[in-house]
Amino acid sequence: MNENDRWERDAMREIALEGIKERQRARRWGIFFKLAFLAYLVALLIPFAGGFLFERPTGPHLAKVNVTGLISADELASAELVNQGLQAAFNAPRAEGVVLYINSPGGSPVQSNRIYSEINRLREQHQGMAVYAVIDDVGASGAYYIASAADEIFVNPASVVGSIGVISGGFGFTEAMEKLGVERRIYTAGENKAFLDPFAPEEEAHQAHMERLLEEVHSQFIADVRAGRGERLADDDRLFSGLIWTGESSVELGLADGFGDIAHVAREVAGVDQVLDYSRHPGLLRFITDRLGMSIGKAITRALTEGHELR
Repeated sequence: MNENDRWERDAMREIALEGIKERQRARRWGIFFKLAFLAYLVALLIPFAGGFLFERPTGPHLAKVNVTGLISADELASAELVNQGLQAAFNAPRAEGVVLYINSPGGSPVQSNRIYSEINRLREQHQGMAVYAVIDDVGASGAYYIASAADEIFVNPASVVGSIGVISGGFGFTEAMEKLGVERRIYTAGENKAFLDPFAPEEEAHQAHMERLLEEVHSQFIADVRAGRGERLADDDRLFSGLIWTGESSVELGLADGFGDIAHVAREVAGVDQVLDYSRHPGLLRFITDRLGMSIGKAITRALTEGHELR
């Protein structure tokens, strides 16, 4: 075998060996990513499996239900999920009371009303079961609506409380369209179907109708808060003006009853040492995909911004 043939043979061997090594590396990385995903999946499942893997305390306790984030049909603070948690809490053996942990700026008046109504329904079924509300950073608008169904409301002096009002807003683009030379074309069956169209001039009759609608919802809000708080509310017209208050001021105005967190309410008010969480979460598949999507989004953001800092 001449030198040239030997060189070609060695070169082919090196190429073949490198191909084998590359496949081995690819296989190892594949195994690594599969294990990493499995570990991540297990971490996601722990909150759901905890109730089966660990023995839950069975002694007297305070049953907690969270109302956190935006109150909306598609969020954790939806009437469907919160009401499921409330039903489990009220029916829990050895529960000495139910506490709503609230940290929400409000949201849908429909969802808020459904939760408020469910609290009252369950209280009628479970006579003697006390209901407390603890407002953390914020309990405003629809979140305060829900809190007002409780027997007592506890806040932090720096909490944001109130906002008993209703709001609806939008934009008008008519002048911008004129400047851009854009012509609006819309076709309806029903003279008011294009009600409050942002691309058309606002009509006084439509504006008056919207204001009456908001006033009606506001009146329902006020009536339910008055029913829940009763004579504890101060005689102050500003209470229902949409203003927000600190926790300290809310106690003075009768919007809240005192200061305290969940642990304080459990020990000093309900007289128990344990607090068990009966909050409900969305379906497992949705929970995993949402969390996975958030993680991927964060990873992409870190990759795009790595090495770029604002100073």
